Amino acid sequence: MKQHQITEPSDLLNEDGTLKQIGWAKDFLLKYDRKKIKASKFRIKEWDYYCILRKPYGIAFTISDLGYLGFVSVTFLDFENRKEVTKSTFVLFPLGSFNMPQSSKKGDVIFQRKGFSLKFLKRKEQRMIQVNIASFDKGRSLKGEIILHQPSSLESMTITIPFPESEYAFYYNQKINCMPAKGEILFGNQKFLFDPHDSFGVLDWGRGVWPYKNTWYWGSASGKVENELFGFNIGYGFGDNSRATENMIFYKGKVHKLEEVRFHIPPDNYLEPWIFTSNDSRFEMAFKPIIDRHSNVNLLIFQSNQHQVFGYFSGRVILDDGREIIIKDLLGFAEKVYNRW
Repeated sequence: MKQHQITEPSDLLNEDGTLKQIGWAKDFLLKYDRKKIKASKFRIKEWDYYCILRKPYGIAFTISDLGYLGFVSVTFLDFENRKEVTKSTFVLFPLGSFNMPQSSKKGDVIFQRKGFSLKFLKRKEQRMIQVNIASFDKGRSLKGEIILHQPSSLESMTITIPFPESEYAFYYNQKINCMPAKGEILFGNQKFLFDPHDSFGVLDWGRGVWPYKNTWYWGSASGKVENELFGFNIGYGFGDNSRATENMIFYKGKVHKLEEVRFHIPPDNYLEPWIFTSNDSRFEMAFKPIIDRHSNVNLLIFQSNQHQVFGYFSGRVILDDGREIIIKDLLGFAEKVYNRW
């Protein structure tokens, strides 16, 4: 398939609210301006999502403004005991009041309510995550700080694509993989350390106008292979992919572009092994699940049914230069999410 690479900076939207450029890029090149959106404020979806994984455990953070609902969430993952704990809070009709940054390169996201504080702070080549939740699980608190290192040379997955449902609907998304993580989380009386040698984070920065009903598939992993930084981003269902997909391999901080990747999910049990295949045979992977973080939030007109499955990827990938990389037990996740929003 023919994919269009965006290489020149511009505004994201034309004056009439349609996309100025459609395609994929290795960095954040297009200027997002919420004021230029012509669709209803209820259709605008903005979020920052971080996931930091280390083989024994992991943690994920979400701050999102979904128009008529704000959703803030923290998940602690215990891979050794195959358990997860999630604490979420909702805000009705934020409609832009979260002041989500209009660029991934600068700006902070701060959410504070009584007993629940979550901050995403951008400082030069660092991303700082600070959390303090008084009652996270059975009276136990959760607090701490994690710092992700993002050198300016680190390439990422950035995609700008329309939805067929409306000329004003679009998705502008950046996924930054392979960020070494350092810090600690106190969960009750237990301390969980993150070391940059074996702890890695991903940022999912999303802004867009979405149709009411949608199903997406997303997979991500970051780590080291042969002592080199390695990761990937795979997915579909985020709009019209005829001009670009979001499938990429990251090796030594550089992007290697893939075409189409398909998820083969067991029909009856998400904890059975998955298979991933690509149309160009450059991404062939088996996935062994550990935890299915399943949630089904159903609030009348709003529903989000998620199966985010964490586990180990094993298989092979082919870089742009034809080199084969063998993957064995790389920690990551894959998900299927259905939304009415």
